[in-house]
Amino acid sequence: MPADPVLAGAAPVDSVPPEPAPPEPAFAAPAPVDLVLVDLGPGDPRMAADVAPLIRALRPRLSADAFTAFAEEGYAQGLRFTVAYDAATGRALGAATHRVLATSRGRLLFVDDLVTAAESRGRGVGARLMAELERRGRAEGCARLELDSGTTNVDAHRFYHARRLTVAAFHFGRELEPDPG
Repeated sequence: MPADPVLAGAAPVDSVPPEPAPPEPAFAAPAPVDLVLVDLGPGDPRMAADVAPLIRALRPRLSADAFTAFAEEGYAQGLRFTVAYDAATGRALGAATHRVLATSRGRLLFVDDLVTAAESRGRGVGARLMAELERRGRAEGCARLELDSGTTNVDAHRFYHARRLTVAAFHFGRELEPDPG
């Protein structure tokens, strides 16, 4: 039988299988963090130190003074501020601003803002805040939890869809010029 031209002159094949390639590092999700949820209000120094930086990261055009004015006026209108603190470090990792509204569709818990510090995303902070908001909404007799999310914030959209929130409406808006008279 003639020699196989492909194998002719080839080095002898060793019967020992090659070593397997080292495993690729598996993606490890960041460990969840132990949280303490605290409600804050105007006058509490943690509003400026802890809540303002989180909300301003979400709304960069909001100055520190404008945040203080917004917090005071919003609180008087029923807006509440719930902050997620790392139980080990005491650092604020996320915040939610929310209020109960009476609407023609029934009572609802409206979430004005929900934000997690960028370096803490994926560690359960937003999920814990959402679970607490749902619990509070039920306790207040709300039929729904609603919120708005910017049209380009696809990471937030994924987060909300994963929690079974649906796109139920379009929110329209328009800037109002001050009354000239």
